[in-house]
Amino acid sequence: MTTADDKQILIDENTHEYVTVDIADQLFGIKVTDIHDVFQPHSLTKVPLAPPEVKGVLNLRGRIVTAIDARIRLDLPKPEKEGRHDMAIGVEMDNESYGLIIDKVGEVLRLARADLKPLPSNIDPRWQEVSRGIYRLDGRLLIILDIQKMLHIGEPEACAA
Repeated sequence: MTTADDKQILIDENTHEYVTVDIADQLFGIKVTDIHDVFQPHSLTKVPLAPPEVKGVLNLRGRIVTAIDARIRLDLPKPEKEGRHDMAIGVEMDNESYGLIIDKVGEVLRLARADLKPLPSNIDPRWQEVSRGIYRLDGRLLIILDIQKMLHIGEPEACAA
């Protein structure tokens, strides 16, 4: 006899939960377990000589958070309207806090692991570098982001001697 607890374990083993986010009208998914908080990034302080995707740093409840612009990281166009209200997904990596700046937070989806498909070969190489796969949802693609890879910003090249 299968109990309710057994069914819950089976559901958890066969599914993933993702928070959907919109970035330049493209739907992306981030594992719920990767997200610490959602916030609006205010009072960004620019970081001299930082890569272009690093918008700056901010103080979030006593923590210094590095703000990463997902549009730049994914090579997507700048927004048409200036002054839009960005959102940020708070994540941690190697004991550092990051805010991945996105356009909009969507909903939480529970999707079957078996439905996760590999990325098509025609997806931009920059997206392939930071994605785990795709789900096909009612006429839209949900591209699953690998947060660890999204936050791995290129190392500065060594200076020539």
